[in-house]
Amino acid sequence: MNGTSATASAVVFLWLGMVLAISFLEAPLKFRAPGVTIPIGLGIGRLVFRALNLVEAVLAAVVVVAVAVGTPPAVVVALTTVTAVLLAVQLGVIRRRLNRRSDRVLAGEELPRSRDHVYYVAFETAKVIVLTVLGISLLAQ
Repeated sequence: MNGTSATASAVVFLWLGMVLAISFLEAPLKFRAPGVTIPIGLGIGRLVFRALNLVEAVLAAVVVVAVAVGTPPAVVVALTTVTAVLLAVQLGVIRRRLNRRSDRVLAGEELPRSRDHVYYVAFETAKVIVLTVLGISLLAQ
C-alpha cells in the first residue's frame, strides 16, 4: 500500500463512520427523544445533515484527488466514481426535494409521508456498501 492509498483508505473509512453514525444512528433516534416534535427534529436534522453533507463533499474531493494522483486499479476508479455519483444525486436531487418539503412542514403545512426519505436511505445504504468495498479495495493495494 502506498501513501496515496493509505490516505484515501483512511478518508473513506472516516466518511463511512460518519454516515453510519449520523444517518443510521442519530437521525432515527432524535425523533424518539422526549419532547422532540417533528418541527424540532426537522430543524435539528437539517443542521446536522447540512454539516454532514458539507464534510462528505470535502472527503469525496480528497478521495477523488488521492485516487487520481495514484495508479489505482480500475475497480478503485469505478468505486470512487460510483460513490461520487451517489453523493451528487443525494445532494443535487434528493436533498433539495427534502429541503423543499421540510420548508413546507416547518411553515405549518401538514403533508403525508414522503418517498424522498426512502430514496435518501436507499442511497445512504448503497453509499455505505460502496464505501466499505472501496475502503477494503484501497487497503488491498
